[in-house]
Amino acid sequence: MPQAELHDGSTIEIEVHGTGPTLLLPVNPTPAEGPQAEAMRAWGHDPALGRSLMDGLGDLVRVAAFDYEGHVLAHPKPLTLTAENVAADLLAVADAVGAARFAYYGYSWLALSGLQLALRTDRLDALVMGGYPPVDGPYAEMLAVTRATLGMTGTATGKEATPGDWSTVEVALSEDQARQFVTLYEGLQDFDDLAAQRRLTCPRLCFAGSADLIAYDERWGNARVDVAGPIVRRRAELEALGWDVAVLDGLDHAQATQPAAVLPALRPWLANHV
Repeated sequence: MPQAELHDGSTIEIEVHGTGPTLLLPVNPTPAEGPQAEAMRAWGHDPALGRSLMDGLGDLVRVAAFDYEGHVLAHPKPLTLTAENVAADLLAVADAVGAARFAYYGYSWLALSGLQLALRTDRLDALVMGGYPPVDGPYAEMLAVTRATLGMTGTATGKEATPGDWSTVEVALSEDQARQFVTLYEGLQDFDDLAAQRRLTCPRLCFAGSADLIAYDERWGNARVDVAGPIVRRRAELEALGWDVAVLDGLDHAQATQPAAVLPALRPWLANHV
């Protein structure tokens, strides 16, 4: 199994499946099991998300799957998880699987990571951003959420959260695990995502569920993270800027990442553009 050395000297394993043009897919290729799987299902997540996407795309592209989010949680990078270093990590993965050119699909913060990657390399053949808008992204709101999360580290009581109710969620992250995301969003506060569009040249698709909006309670500063709004409101503008746009009717943030929602949009687009 290929391994890539990341910016902090840690290594990440990559599972390769299928043939054809390479698609970097930052997902866990190993399905979750037991209590972890049950908790994921309760919150609307597929415990086998990575495997399902790999199987669903392997006849079109050579999928290089790697659990980047799991890696940064296991090996926190509290002061170095910057957009530049994340992009360098993604390029290291491409190098490790011998991909001189490649496509990339990421969801949520891994989607914004793909945008940062596209601005730093000429090796990208296609970019897919799911669950994060390419223009008018909620960078300030996510900084507020991550700062609040950092402030709540070490306060968990072990109470079980009610699925879908963020007011019942406790923070189980360590200080270093939480701080790395503060570092990421602090570094993006001056990022002008609209001005950045002129530097993008590869084919690109963005999508989100039409109900993708999370309203946090006062513990998270009453932050309102609206992913769907900018994509719906600015759809014509995004298309004029060169994006293909898909809005998945009625789906929230968790639902719009599921294979049953993603693959019908992603497969034909990749077939036409990669």
